[in-house]
Amino acid sequence: MEPFKERAYATALRAGLELVGWIGLPIALWGHSILAAILVDVVLIGVPAVLQTPGDKPGPGGGAVLAVPGWVTVVMVLAELGGAVVAGWLLFWAWAAVLVTVLALACLVTEQPRWKRLLRA
Repeated sequence: MEPFKERAYATALRAGLELVGWIGLPIALWGHSILAAILVDVVLIGVPAVLQTPGDKPGPGGGAVLAVPGWVTVVMVLAELGGAVVAGWLLFWAWAAVLVTVLALACLVTEQPRWKRLLRA
């Protein structure tokens, strides 16, 4: 895989939306099932922390704990973006949920160079 190089705005947009999902989904689920609220964060935070595509992150070894193909990383990002959108619609006012949805759609565009690189790996 070619050297890691990602635009800062793409990383910031993805990270911000990940935070919405990581924080929002457990809050939305807590009243229904505490176990589900905990498990959603294990899935959204823990799984991507362990399963990584070698070369996707900067540094020696690319940060991979357990190496997976690039398509797995793309699916995990899609799950995190989907989680952010769901959390937005469950917790926020309609205008804020629309904003989260629009930002997630923008993230789909800004992620394209990274995803193309990951899918070639």
